[in-house]
Amino acid sequence: MEVLEERAAEDLGGARRGDIVDAIEEMVSHPEYPCLGARSVFRRAAVTMVVLDALDDTSSGGSLDQLVAALGSYAHEVDQEGDLVSFAACFRGPVPADERDFERLLWTALQHLHERDAEPWAEGVAADPENPHFAFSVAGTAFFVVGLHPNASRVARRAPLPTLVFNLHEQFERMRADGRYERMRDMIRRRDTELQGSLNPMVSDHGETSEARQYAGRAVPTGWTPPFEPDPESVTGEGAR
Repeated sequence: MEVLEERAAEDLGGARRGDIVDAIEEMVSHPEYPCLGARSVFRRAAVTMVVLDALDDTSSGGSLDQLVAALGSYAHEVDQEGDLVSFAACFRGPVPADERDFERLLWTALQHLHERDAEPWAEGVAADPENPHFAFSVAGTAFFVVGLHPNASRVARRAPLPTLVFNLHEQFERMRADGRYERMRDMIRRRDTELQGSLNPMVSDHGETSEARQYAGRAVPTGWTPPFEPDPESVTGEGAR
């Protein structure tokens, strides 16, 4: 745990892309890191990673426009029927002051990505962030988003730089169908409890509560509303749940 915390405390804002990628990989590959799925995709070099300048850059052609283009290309090209994969975007700044600040940055970024996305919401998941079947959508593809940053209260969420990880919803559905999901979920929760000393109060399965409550990593109270407004014109079919 100390090694994980020391790595998260490094100042990498001005580092080269390779050093940033190496730092994230070292964090995830540490023996105590609880997320077995993340460890697997890094071990197999199945992570697509981009390094961008600013998580709060909503300017035309800026960091978030670059992200929506890269994530859209990834969604169109990735093999959703294959082994576990991930897409990760690391930002050189700004380092959030606290968890509420990061939550604001994350949802502002997701709103921007949605507004720049020209494709309909992914089928089979809800666009309403308060719906238990919500999942974020880019390029017609459903993602579960994991936010990481230096000032996270959970050690497993404490990365050297603000980072957004996009995991394909389809791969979780396949794992549920073949019986692997519950085993991995339970092992990850046990490992996270051993690392932190307590179970993450925000964990839940898709369909129980909105996964939007988990994205930023902050423990949010009952009644918390995700600060996200889907465009009604982008929502069709199953996505309109």
